[in-house]
Amino acid sequence: MAIPVTPNLNKKIRVMVVDDSMVARSMIIRGLSAHPRIEVAGFAINTLDAKVKIPQYKPDVITMDVEMPGQSGIDFLKQYLPTNPIPVILVSSLNLKVFDALAVGAVDFVRKPDDQQSVDGFIAALTQKVIIASNAHVRTAGAGLTPKAPAVAAGTIPKLGNSPILNNIIIGLGASTGGTEATLAVMKRLPADIPPMVIVQHMPPGFTKMYAERLNRLCAMEVREAQSGDELHRGLALVAPADLQCRVVRIGARYTVNCTPGEKVSGHRPSVDALFQSMADVVTCKMVGIIMTGMGQDGAVGLLAMRKKGAYTIGQDKESSVVYGMPGVAQNIGAVMIQASCDNVSNVLIRHLKGLG
Repeated sequence: MAIPVTPNLNKKIRVMVVDDSMVARSMIIRGLSAHPRIEVAGFAINTLDAKVKIPQYKPDVITMDVEMPGQSGIDFLKQYLPTNPIPVILVSSLNLKVFDALAVGAVDFVRKPDDQQSVDGFIAALTQKVIIASNAHVRTAGAGLTPKAPAVAAGTIPKLGNSPILNNIIIGLGASTGGTEATLAVMKRLPADIPPMVIVQHMPPGFTKMYAERLNRLCAMEVREAQSGDELHRGLALVAPADLQCRVVRIGARYTVNCTPGEKVSGHRPSVDALFQSMADVVTCKMVGIIMTGMGQDGAVGLLAMRKKGAYTIGQDKESSVVYGMPGVAQNIGAVMIQASCDNVSNVLIRHLKGLG
């Protein structure tokens, strides 16, 4: 019988910093070194330098700028990760290329600070993500991720049909670390007439709009960043905006979303728990809740509340999760009715919806 492996909290996490900017390198090295669980083993000034130094430093985690002179971080990840699956945290400005890097195996990303006042928050976020990444399961493009195109062409995905029951379903989906690509893996296999979806993905400000636009390009349904007052309807998926809590609101027989500032819930804003709990509280039609890869437990309690109100609930399985935190806690507390791999969640959902219709 396999013996569970638990992290050694006394062993320091060895980090290698890859950035062509001396100012950025110094800031990151100084910030990470201040944490008692982290040791900065060394740095590299570009990806070519990194290839030489990684065997020397033997890092547990790498932080890497996306765009550097010479070979880009994306090209480095494509070439290096398939044979050397080291967790990589991207450090980037507001740049769409972050999603291309996540698609080829980077674990997570942090937005570079715009000014000195935001440095402390940046270091705190990066530190937390480094600690999470040290226990992450790296999935590369050769191991199930398909960065360039949907697995099934959008026009060939059969529609669900016109059953009236399918007009009275709301789907909530929540994810965190590893979730940008996991959510895409689900969404790109769903038909254009999918019941309305609301998605919470933990992400820095500025990136949720770009992420929604990316999903909209690659998926059959319409996807956009949510705004307060948006009405839910078939064929529409809304991505909760960063730094706002997104909740479902019922107005008579209609459902909209409310996106407002407020306290963090389960440590996050937007919070999966906040979304799921709002659905459990106000939705009177049929519901589906899906919880995907992510560190911590955001969404588990809310998903349990949804299940108790009659929702059909799906959790991503351990084997396909980058971090089996959120779905693992949800499974352990009885919130999940069925587990599925990242690539099979869509099939489980469609079978359930067709069974209703």
